Amino acid sequence: MPFLFWDPTMILLIPAIIFATWAQFRVSSTFNRYKRIGSAQGITGLQAAQYLLQRNGITDVEVEPVEGRLSDHYDPRSKKVRLSVDNYRGSSLAAIAVAAHEVGHAIQHHVGYMPLQLRHSILPVTNLGSWAAFPLFILGMFLRTPLLMDIGIVLFAGVVIFHLVTLPVEYNASNRALVQLKENGMLVSNEVNGAKKVLNAAAMTYVAATAMALLNLVRLLILRGDD
Repeated sequence: MPFLFWDPTMILLIPAIIFATWAQFRVSSTFNRYKRIGSAQGITGLQAAQYLLQRNGITDVEVEPVEGRLSDHYDPRSKKVRLSVDNYRGSSLAAIAVAAHEVGHAIQHHVGYMPLQLRHSILPVTNLGSWAAFPLFILGMFLRTPLLMDIGIVLFAGVVIFHLVTLPVEYNASNRALVQLKENGMLVSNEVNGAKKVLNAAAMTYVAATAMALLNLVRLLILRGDD
């Protein structure tokens, strides 16, 4: 949530905004490119996900479609891999790469991957900080109440920690996906590079979100120091 007024520290966000815009463009263009390239074996995202789950001995996770573009995710609470309709039904390199990535999260959950567990444990604090940190900080500035500003900073620090923890979780899921696709022969050798480009482009959006969160935290600290 941005401040509702301009302050000089917002200049700090310009590099992150440029980076985030580039990352979003890259993931969109890369996905669209490989969405048009079908896999040699013609398997769908659904089939790829189901097969990889089975190969890893995961029998309690379901795969289902979900509305929205690039809305794919793994829900550890309901133990479901949810794939956007295009990736669920499609047999493109992009669909298979995304499906394998989400199965990578299911594998993390299955084996007790610690960063994933940590991310889930701090999610409630992150949700609170996402909507309460800036309002509390701004209210503290207007009321000249340092305690409210400090609470806002602490809450937003939780958001930053969440983003930092998310990075290894997402990169690990992508690495697991590529290993699974190679070891199970689901993509031929020249297709693996395309899948890797899709996953790397997606990972950049998480890097951009982390950079934005870090710089916003720096802004809060600077403004707190100037108060």
